[in-house]
Amino acid sequence: MENLKNVAPLEDFNWEAYENGESLSSVSHEDMEKAYDNTLNKVNDREVVDGTVIAMNKREVVVNIGYKSDGIIPMGEFRYNPELKVGDVVEVYIENQEDKKGQLILSHRKARATRSWDRVNAALENEEIIKGYIKCRTKGGMIVDVFGIEAFLPGSQIDVKPIRDYDVFVGKTMEFKVVKINQEFKNVVVSHKALIEAELEQQKKEIIGKLEKGQVLEGTVKNITSYGVFIDLGGVDGLIHITDLSWGRVSDPKEVVELDQKLNVVILDFDDEKKRIALGLKQLTPHPWDALNADLKVGDHVTGKVVVMADYGAFIEIAAGVEGLIHVSEMSWSQHLRSAQDFMKVGDEVEAVVLTLDRDERKMSLGIKQLKADPWETIEEKYPIGSKHTAKVRNFTNFGVFVEIEEGVDGLIHISDLSWTKKIKHPSEFTQIGADIEVQVLEIDKENRRLSLGHKQLEENPWDVFETVFTVGSVHEGTIIEMLDKGAVVALPYGVEGFATPKHLVKEDGKQAQLEEKLEFKVIEFNKDAKRIILSHSRIFEDVAKAEERAEKKAAKKATAKVKEEAPAIQNQAASTTLGDIDALAALKEQLEASAKKK
Repeated sequence: MENLKNVAPLEDFNWEAYENGESLSSVSHEDMEKAYDNTLNKVNDREVVDGTVIAMNKREVVVNIGYKSDGIIPMGEFRYNPELKVGDVVEVYIENQEDKKGQLILSHRKARATRSWDRVNAALENEEIIKGYIKCRTKGGMIVDVFGIEAFLPGSQIDVKPIRDYDVFVGKTMEFKVVKINQEFKNVVVSHKALIEAELEQQKKEIIGKLEKGQVLEGTVKNITSYGVFIDLGGVDGLIHITDLSWGRVSDPKEVVELDQKLNVVILDFDDEKKRIALGLKQLTPHPWDALNADLKVGDHVTGKVVVMADYGAFIEIAAGVEGLIHVSEMSWSQHLRSAQDFMKVGDEVEAVVLTLDRDERKMSLGIKQLKADPWETIEEKYPIGSKHTAKVRNFTNFGVFVEIEEGVDGLIHISDLSWTKKIKHPSEFTQIGADIEVQVLEIDKENRRLSLGHKQLEENPWDVFETVFTVGSVHEGTIIEMLDKGAVVALPYGVEGFATPKHLVKEDGKQAQLEEKLEFKVIEFNKDAKRIILSHSRIFEDVAKAEERAEKKAAKKATAKVKEEAPAIQNQAASTTLGDIDALAALKEQLEASAKKK
C-alpha cells in the first residue's frame, strides 16, 4: 500500500454522460476503429507472409502474423521440421482473413509450395544444404519433401555404404544437397551421400597416407562375397581374401564373419596408389602348426575330418589349419587302381596313422591301410595253393580277369583258365564287372603281390571223357555256329566245339555247307592238350565211295583169277569132247557169266 499514490480525479470528467452510456470522447467510434486498424499489419488473401510461432501442441501450431487474430496450422504441415519451437519465424499463405467464425486461415504447406521452385533452384545454384522429410519408399529410392516439393532420393545416394533396409529412413528428417533439376518436368533429385563424400574423401586421404604393411586397423564388414570380405577402414575399402580369413579351410566367408561386424585386420599388401588393399584376419592369430602337439610323431594315430577330395587322395584336417594327405595308395593294401572317392567323402571323420611329419615345411602324410595287418604277410597260410575261394570281378583285360578275394588281395584268372570247353575271345563273354566268381589258387607271387587263379579247375577236366567219345574216325551230328575265312566252328554234343576247313565242308552234291546247317561230321583229329577237334563232313561220303571202289576192284580181281584157273581144264577136255559134251560146256559158260555179272 506504500507504493500507492493519490491521483486527483479529472476535473472535467462528465460522470452523468458516462452513466448514460454516451461517448466520453470527442473522437467518433469510426475514427477509433480506423486508428486501431492502422496499428495492425495490412494483409491480403492468397499472400505469403512471415509469422511467428506463439504456441504449439501435438496437433496444431498457433502463428501470429501481426493481424487482429492469430492463425492455426495443423502440425502435420511441419513434419519436415521436427525441431520447430515457439518463437520460430515461419512462412504462411493467407487463405482467408476471416472465416465464418472470424478465424484467420493460414497454410504453411502452400506458402512453401509457392516459393519452393525458386528456393530449390537457388539451393542447386548455391550448393546449399537443405532439410527434407522422407515421406515414403519408391522404386529405386525414396520420396523426400523439400520445400513442399516431392523430390527423388536414389537408393545409391542415401549413404556411402550399401543400404539393406530402406524402411528405417521413412519418417526421418535429413540434410540433403540438390544434385539435379529437370526444369521441363519439374523433377528434383537430392542426395545425402554428397554431403558426407567430401568429408570422407579428406578422411580417406589421411588414412591412405598412413597405411603401412603389417599395420593393424579396425574395420567394419561392408560386403561378403564368395571369394572374400570387403572391409570399410573409414572411407577406404580393403579385401580379406577367403584364404586369409582363417588358417583352416573356409567354404563360405559367412561362416567366419557377418555384415556390419567390427574386427581388427592386418594390412598384407597394397598397390602403388593404395587403391587395392589386401587385408588379413588369420595373420592376427598364431599358425596352428606352431601350436601342434610337440609329442606328435610318425606312427601315432590321429583323427580328423575330410575337407578336400581328389582322385589321388584326401586332405584330412586334424586341427584348424593343420592338414595331412592320405594318398590313395595308402588307403588300401590292394594293388588295384582305384579312386580316393571309393574309400571316403568330404565331411567323413577318419582315423589315420602318421607316415611322415615335416614341421618346418608344415606337411604331413597319413595312411589308413596301416590300421590293418598286411594280408600278404601271411598269404601262404590264408590262401594256400589249391585252396578255393569266392572273389569279386574288378577289371578285364584281353588276356584275363582281375579279381579281388579280399581288400588288398588281388589275383588274375587267365582267359584259358575260365572254361574247359568254351572258346572265349574276351572275358566279358564269360562274366561281368562286380560279379562274384569261384576261384582256385594256382600260384602265389608274393613279390609282386599277385595270385594266379583258375575257375575251370573247380570242375573235372571233361576232355578226359571227350577223348573216349570223340575218337578219330567217329561220326557225330553237329551244327555250324560260326563261319570264318579259314573254316567253320561246329557245335558238337556235350557243349564241345570242333573246327572244319572249307574243303571239309563240301557236301555230296558239291555245294558248300552253310551257317546253322546241321550235318554229320567225322572226327579226323583229336588233340586233348590243345583242346582241339578237327572235323570233316566231306570225308563221310568220300570214304564210302573209296570203300566201294576198293571192294569192286577186289571182286574183279578175284573173278579174273577164277576164270584163269577154269580155262585150262576146259581146253583139256575139248580134245576128247563129244557132241554131248558141247552142251555141257555151254551150260558152264552161262553159269560163269552169271556169276561174274552178279559179282
